[in-house]
Amino acid sequence: MKFHYYLGWFNNFFPAKLSRVLQEDITDRKSLVMISSDPFFYEMDGATERSWFDQAGIMFDEYHLINYRVQKEEANSIIQNASVIFLLGGDTIKQNEFLRDYELSVAIKKSRAVVMGASAGAINMSAKWLCSKSFGYNIETSSVYEGIGLDDFSVLSHFDLENNLPLVQDELSHLSEEMNIYASNKDCAVRVKDDKVDILGNVYLISRSMIQKLDETL
Repeated sequence: MKFHYYLGWFNNFFPAKLSRVLQEDITDRKSLVMISSDPFFYEMDGATERSWFDQAGIMFDEYHLINYRVQKEEANSIIQNASVIFLLGGDTIKQNEFLRDYELSVAIKKSRAVVMGASAGAINMSAKWLCSKSFGYNIETSSVYEGIGLDDFSVLSHFDLENNLPLVQDELSHLSEEMNIYASNKDCAVRVKDDKVDILGNVYLISRSMIQKLDETL
């Protein structure tokens, strides 16, 4: 059974509904492995995300942070033994480059761990994602990046949707002809259990250029 969590961002902690479901889904709590989104930065990386688990009462025997301080072979070994793999929020492009540089995508896809990502991490979990200046990236020309591809859809996570729905719909129109896109803001989650998709918070589905708000199912 596979569990994938595509999260927005949480200013405080996991919402009560999300904490409850995570308690049920995370049965193996030997090792939490966090993958940096700024792998050259080593101070306090992952502290916020770890605090979310602590507040939810989900503790692990071991905690690992994968960045450039960890050798490539060791990083892949750590992932193979993970109970939960968490892709941290932050710089989506740097994390994407790190995943490719360390060839971590294959190891993550093979893992039986619960895989989670917040903001940038959720975006990089998806099959493809649009890197656009409209979404805050410091680039001139938009381009589509390949993600890990845990599920065959795209994610736009932790973006001010409520005030930018026409922009989001227009920017993602082309990609939405190829695959479904789940777009969310803060305090949201898209959970995939095997092939069933569940929704928490304000999440929108963009498919074939059409956008609709999804009902909560968690």
